[in-house]
Amino acid sequence: MKKILIIRFSSIGDIVLTTPVLRCIHEQVKNVEIHYLTKANFQSLLSANPYITKIHLLGDNLKATISALKKEQFDEVIDLHYNLRTWRVKSALHIKSYSFAKLNWEKFLLVKFKVNRMPTVHIVDRYLETVKHLGVVNDGKGLDFFIPPSVSVEMNSLPETHQQGFIAIVIGAAHFTKRLPIQTAIKVIKGLNEPVVLLGGPEDASNGELIAKEVGAMVFNGCGKFSLLESARLLELSKCVLSNDTGLMHIAAALDKQTVSVWGNTVPELGMYSYFNKQSKNKPIVLEIKDLKCRPCSKIGFDKCPKGHFKCMEMISASTIVKQLKG
Repeated sequence: MKKILIIRFSSIGDIVLTTPVLRCIHEQVKNVEIHYLTKANFQSLLSANPYITKIHLLGDNLKATISALKKEQFDEVIDLHYNLRTWRVKSALHIKSYSFAKLNWEKFLLVKFKVNRMPTVHIVDRYLETVKHLGVVNDGKGLDFFIPPSVSVEMNSLPETHQQGFIAIVIGAAHFTKRLPIQTAIKVIKGLNEPVVLLGGPEDASNGELIAKEVGAMVFNGCGKFSLLESARLLELSKCVLSNDTGLMHIAAALDKQTVSVWGNTVPELGMYSYFNKQSKNKPIVLEIKDLKCRPCSKIGFDKCPKGHFKCMEMISASTIVKQLKG
C-alpha cells in the first residue's frame, strides 16, 4: 500500500481546487492511501470526500503535528501549498516530496507591472502536474465537493416566496475590492425580479440587510445564518449562482451549477477562475472590465480601492449581469 500525504493548509477555494488531484490519484493509482494535511477550520471541506483515507490537522504546535505525521510512515509528500511551514514538514519527514510551482515571480510581474508571463494553464492543471510522476492524468471531470447527508437545508425552511426556486447571490469575499458594490447588487436583483438568497459570512450580514430592505420580500438574507456546508447545500438547490471571486464560486463549480462570476481587482489570468467538468453544459461566465490599466492591483485584494475609483467593479453594469443570469 502506497501512502501519500497531500498538503494544502488553506483556504476554501484553494482546497476545493485540489480535489481533482485526490480523485485522479485514487482512481488511477493502485493500492494507494491518500492522507491530507490542512488547518482545522477547513476540515469540513474534506470530511465527506471518499478519496481521502485520513485527514490530519495543522495545530499551533508544528513539532507535534510533524511528530504525528512521522508515525504514519508516508511514502511521499505532495505539497500543493508550498511555503515555509510545508518546507519544514517535508524536511522533517525525510521522504520524497513534490511541490507545485506557485509562480510568485510571474504573479508579481502581472500585478506590479501588468506584464503577463503567466501560463495559460489553470491552477488545477498545475496541481495535477505535481503528480504526473505517478502516471496520473487529468480525467476532465472537474472539481468535487461532497456534502455530508446530515447537512440539510429544507426548502420549506425558506420563505414561501423562495420554495419553488431561487437564484443564489454570493455577496461575501475576503476583501472589499473583490465584492460587487451593494447598489449594483440591488439593481441586479430588481432586474431579475426573481427570488434571491444572499450568501456570505456573519461579516456580510449587515450588507445583506441593506439589500433586503431596499428590494423587499424577493430577497432572503442568508448571510451569517448558515454554515459553510449549509451554504453549499443552498448553492446545490439554487437555479444558478452569481458570485464574486471567492470560495463559494469554486464550490458552485464543483456542484456543476451555472455560475456567473464578477471580477474586480483580481483577474482570471492568475489561474483561479471557475473550473468545470469538461462534459458539463454549465460553462462558467466571467464578467470583468478587461481594459483597465490598473488591473490587477493585487493577487488577493484590498480593503479599499488603491486608486480611489473602484472602476473595476463599478463599471460592470447590472444589466449585463442580469442578461447573463437570465440567459
